[in-house]
Amino acid sequence: MSVSSPTTAPSFGAVISTLAALLLGYASMQMGNTLQGTLLGVRGNLEGFDAAIIGFVGAAFWGGVVAGSLRAGALIRRVGHTRTFAALAAIASTAALLHLLVMHPIAWIATRALTGFCFAGLFMTVESWLNAAATAENRGRVLGLYGMAGLVAGIGGQMLLTTVDTAGFAAFCIVAVLISLALVPVAVSGASAPAHAVGEARIDLLGLYRGSPFGVVAAALCGFTTASFFALAPLQLANGGMEGGGIAFVMASATLGGFLMSWPMGRLSDRIDRRIVAVAMAGVAAIVLPLLVNLVPADAGLVVICACAAIFGASVMPTYGIVAAHVNDTVKPGDYVSAAGGLLVLQGLGATLGPIVSGAAMSAAGAMGLAVAMAAAQALVLGWGLWRMRQRPAPPPEEKGSFAIAPAVPVGTALHPEVDAEAEAAEAVADPAGEKAEEEAVVTAS
Repeated sequence: MSVSSPTTAPSFGAVISTLAALLLGYASMQMGNTLQGTLLGVRGNLEGFDAAIIGFVGAAFWGGVVAGSLRAGALIRRVGHTRTFAALAAIASTAALLHLLVMHPIAWIATRALTGFCFAGLFMTVESWLNAAATAENRGRVLGLYGMAGLVAGIGGQMLLTTVDTAGFAAFCIVAVLISLALVPVAVSGASAPAHAVGEARIDLLGLYRGSPFGVVAAALCGFTTASFFALAPLQLANGGMEGGGIAFVMASATLGGFLMSWPMGRLSDRIDRRIVAVAMAGVAAIVLPLLVNLVPADAGLVVICACAAIFGASVMPTYGIVAAHVNDTVKPGDYVSAAGGLLVLQGLGATLGPIVSGAAMSAAGAMGLAVAMAAAQALVLGWGLWRMRQRPAPPPEEKGSFAIAPAVPVGTALHPEVDAEAEAAEAVADPAGEKAEEEAVVTAS
């Protein structure tokens, strides 16, 4: 036994193999997830499901995500990251085929909820594993790669719809294949699973509301809007006579528009009161959504409709990341993980309610019903934000963190940039003499 000098934190290059395997698996399952979400709206329309039923199917996914985000941590602690990933991926792959085998609304709702539960656990597993590989110095780049992988995979999943017949069975098989293939890079990677499983964050929604009343309400309304769009826009486009390939381009355009606008709006929110940015974007969205439906003719070309979808994405999708950053500006340093978990629950609750309400509105009033439901949610963000800005000043600049693009489905909490600092502070209190670091520096011969 000999004692070596204290080891330095691994560089970004030293963890790139771990990142490559995990991100490849994440991208594969995210591609399958986005393809499946759009496919169900289109195929449900072909099977004669009305907008209200398809809204319930979309809501079920987010209900499953909320349940999974609260319960999957216990499974990871019990059996470990690798077994959890393998089991949930197998179930999610099977669930995709069950939609094809049992063409019934109740079966689709139950299966979609199961899929949401599985994906919550899968994303949580990947995020906590990436967190173990990352360090305080490279965590921002890890989070950036994670967000970019989700974006590219999401757009790729949408575009796969252009290659298949949505009335057949091949699309569901492709979803199952993509989710199953996510197992391969994780299983063959030489990276070791984290020694410690994810912990449970104490979620205090009332405390979160006291700290940021605007953020709590806005997070739920953001979930309401985006979930309504992704669940029901494919159905509306199909009702208008658009084929699966065109629908894929439109949905991908909305995702891309949201991503491109996230960076400038996020950076702007780093410099001024974030609520001003969120409220301004909500106001634009509340005006733009009904106008797009009213002014764009029914026979508009694909390019025009894709441009409208990009405008929608640019005005709506960045708001959640800005709201999340505002909430994190208001919480104590030891409460970042708890706040992230609370935001997930709030977004998930809004996303569960959104497709149900919007589906009912769409059944009653068609495309205008969907647009009005989403615009109303954004108008509530606008009104509530203006009221709250009169009641409470913005956090001082020195208490503000940096904006980061939220992942497509922000299930885990481990990749928050402040988690390392929080963990190091807790470790310093528990081990003030640095004895733990000394023990870790001891190298034993094998």
